[in-house]
Amino acid sequence: MPIRLHDTRRREKVTFSTMEPGKVSMYVCGVTVYDRCHLGHARCYLAFDLIHRWLESSGYDVHYVQNFTDIDDKIIHRANELGGDWEKLVEDNIAGYYEDMDALNILRADDYPRCTEYVDDMIRITKDLIKKGHAYQTDDGVYFHIESAPEKYGELTGQNIEAVRSGAGGRVDGTGSGKRDHKDFALWKSAKPGEPTWESPWGPGRPGWHIECTAMSMDYFGDQFDIHGGGHDLRFPHHEAEIFQAECHTGCSPVVQHWLHNGFVNIDGEKMSKSLGNFWTIQDILQQVDSMVLRFALINAHYRSPIDMNEALLKDAERNYNKVLDTYVKSLKKRTTLHPVSLPKPDFSSPQNLPRSLAMLEKMGEGFAQAMDDDFNSREAIAKVLGAVREIGKTFDGGLDETDLDAFAHYAVDWLEETAGAVLGILPSREMAMAEPEEDPRRVEIADEVEQLLDARAVARSSKDWAKADEIRDRLSEMGVVVTDTPDGPSWDLS
Repeated sequence: MPIRLHDTRRREKVTFSTMEPGKVSMYVCGVTVYDRCHLGHARCYLAFDLIHRWLESSGYDVHYVQNFTDIDDKIIHRANELGGDWEKLVEDNIAGYYEDMDALNILRADDYPRCTEYVDDMIRITKDLIKKGHAYQTDDGVYFHIESAPEKYGELTGQNIEAVRSGAGGRVDGTGSGKRDHKDFALWKSAKPGEPTWESPWGPGRPGWHIECTAMSMDYFGDQFDIHGGGHDLRFPHHEAEIFQAECHTGCSPVVQHWLHNGFVNIDGEKMSKSLGNFWTIQDILQQVDSMVLRFALINAHYRSPIDMNEALLKDAERNYNKVLDTYVKSLKKRTTLHPVSLPKPDFSSPQNLPRSLAMLEKMGEGFAQAMDDDFNSREAIAKVLGAVREIGKTFDGGLDETDLDAFAHYAVDWLEETAGAVLGILPSREMAMAEPEEDPRRVEIADEVEQLLDARAVARSSKDWAKADEIRDRLSEMGVVVTDTPDGPSWDLS
């Protein structure tokens, strides 16, 4: 089955094709490194991590490029707020980016170009656009003139060139003298006092935001490439600006074969915003949520769909992720040989449980592949994994003899590693999965006191001294201890 994907420019699902057979050129807009990454960044780069993983699993040789915007108004403003060096701010936040992405098990791109490495290329492209009548110089820089290629307007958003609102996107507004039209956008910004600058034919200054991605993508891929991705909010003005710049510069159209955009993240039904007090950096949330639980929560939705992040979603993700992890660990532990005997042929009609289970898992594997081929539908793919987890558990409990149990355990490990591991990226390494978890030092510190209180509580309950039992329960609660009564006695954990 060929991969089908939703192309933003064509506004429909199309069959994926590449310019060079077997190879994929993919450029995804990276972060502006003025601060640590937030939950929206996690959503975006997880979405394209899944796409990256599935394309490689499907046999493609993927060249993945993701940039860093390392000079921008936001970087300059943040550095001024902190009273520090903008270059140090950039380096610190790039290091933070890698830390956050590694924590979420996001595979590294092949290349991470920086805007400041491409200033000469951006100047060269801007000079060519002026020469061809698509850009003009003013007192405060150089602007691309939208009316020089009106037929390209709205290719990703469907907006009418006359209906667009003034100043859309913030970075398009440019209120300096000489700007011909509010829709025009900056290619070069003239120097302002105290800002970092580069020399250019139009005097000292720095590049505009949009031109950097055109320069970097063209350097790696030439005039055309296969996939350009980013968040839904980048369609306009950023990605439409790239279309204007690249196609007017090269005369080659379309610059991108397939445009892909991921959906937003909302927090408890509202858009994530610092002003609303619901703005979460990845660093913040990973202090409260396991990184693989967060990954599971964010990929358990189609990449183009919005996600409403809330406590219930995270609890559900934790519960289901633990099912997958527990089954993986159990499968690893049930292997007793390095080279198991062959399993029977999968057969739905067999009177024996094992061939039927193998047939069911084979079908679920096919369903997993079909889901990922259908516009990278990770939500449906996760459903297939959870179904397989249930089937694996039933098979382990089905009374297999030692030889079949060993062989099936090897099969289960392979099945989970090929799907939940290699594609979904939610499995730890075998070594980490088999390692005994480190005991929480806070639990060790209070363990003796908690056990004494639980003994006293048991005595109070047996003598029906409910007031004393309640008093002990309150003391345990103050210590952050959650007690669960089971048929085998009370168990406890930290809240």
